[in-house]
Amino acid sequence: MSIDAIRSVAAGGTVVAYTALCAAIWWRERLRAVAAKAASNALAGDGAAEPVLVAFASQTGQAEAIAWQTARWLHAAGTPARVLALDAVDAATLAGARRALFVASTYGEGDAPDGASVFADQLMARTIALPTLRYAVLALGDRQYDHYCGFGRALDGWLASTGAAAVAARIDVDNGDPVALAAWRALWGAGADTEEAEPSAAPFVPWQLVSRTLLNPHSAGAPIYEVAFTAATDAVPLNWHSGDLVQIAIASDPTRPRDYSIASIPSDGRIELLVRQEQHPDGTLGAASGLLTSTLAIGDTAALRLRPHRRFRLEANAERPLILIGNGTGLAGLRSHLRERIAAGQFENWLVFGERNVAHDFLCRNEIEAWQAHQRLARLDLVFSRDQADRVYVQHRLLQVSDEVRAWVARGAALYVCGSLQGMATGVDAALRDILGTETVQTLTIDGRYRRDVY
Repeated sequence: MSIDAIRSVAAGGTVVAYTALCAAIWWRERLRAVAAKAASNALAGDGAAEPVLVAFASQTGQAEAIAWQTARWLHAAGTPARVLALDAVDAATLAGARRALFVASTYGEGDAPDGASVFADQLMARTIALPTLRYAVLALGDRQYDHYCGFGRALDGWLASTGAAAVAARIDVDNGDPVALAAWRALWGAGADTEEAEPSAAPFVPWQLVSRTLLNPHSAGAPIYEVAFTAATDAVPLNWHSGDLVQIAIASDPTRPRDYSIASIPSDGRIELLVRQEQHPDGTLGAASGLLTSTLAIGDTAALRLRPHRRFRLEANAERPLILIGNGTGLAGLRSHLRERIAAGQFENWLVFGERNVAHDFLCRNEIEAWQAHQRLARLDLVFSRDQADRVYVQHRLLQVSDEVRAWVARGAALYVCGSLQGMATGVDAALRDILGTETVQTLTIDGRYRRDVY
């Protein structure tokens, strides 16, 4: 057999394998959607009694988990319940509901999480009348942020403005506070089995630091390190998905573990992170970034746990072209997706990445340039803001190539944004709305084709 024939057979095998992978992912997601609908229908009962609407606004999955748990409590007490993401709730759904419970997380600076952004844009911007609705709100947040429980509070205020009546005062939950969660359960779980477990995260387990590499020597910005951990024991499974997070336990602040986007995939055999070292005005380092970039010695262990981030996974987008947009350490989440896609033989990847200076801040340069040289990236746009007189950022580059963005989206592309909320992510969102139109961006969000991991 000739070399060309062998190459042809190999290429054909790759296409077949990738097609099979895409089909498997599509089928898995279809089964998940069917299972969720079946679970919701089962909790809603036989129609003899009107179900309580339980709506959630979730970014990383916590609010969704609590919403499902709340519905199970109601069902156990003999009250049917219907579970919906807030973006699936429209004015007619609210008008037709007599009772509704809302579990709402907050994203960024008091904003709606992506799973509720369309609801916030389309319904909360309007004045509607809901005089027969009785409701309660569980707001999830973290007091270390200025706009603590911001979206939950805004939702509560908007519901009150519609004429709906609160049947209980809003409960604000600070970083998963068990006392506040117990108060919510006391309201809606009185008839449930008291031995039933609360929704809980996986336990922290030891991971060993095996490498730490400075990625931006001589940068004008703060140092950025790639740190890598391997499981300290063989009993720890490597079972995350690209797009997922890892939490770091901090001894000095045990109630507030820190989230980091995972920059690697399980086949790499280790968790890799991109960490910017934070330095306070008094010269001390941030609790988490200092631990990861300075305090830990190679060979030391840290307590980590994997955290699923369903709203940033590939899922049904695995077979689509991808536009991946980010800046700084936001490259971490994008890199995991690119590694996953490239390993699967999918090369319709457009990376738009921004940093300060090409000479010092081109993170993961060798890997990205190798992808480009071997046609693993269909397009690469690099934006280094300080390398010209006028500051240029990734959102500006998108506007400059708006025709290409529209063409990719028309071909079915999904958009993934990872990095800083202030400046980059808000600027990118505004640019996409300018390029595609707000209605299209909202549709992409509802369809899961516009996903963000921003902080």
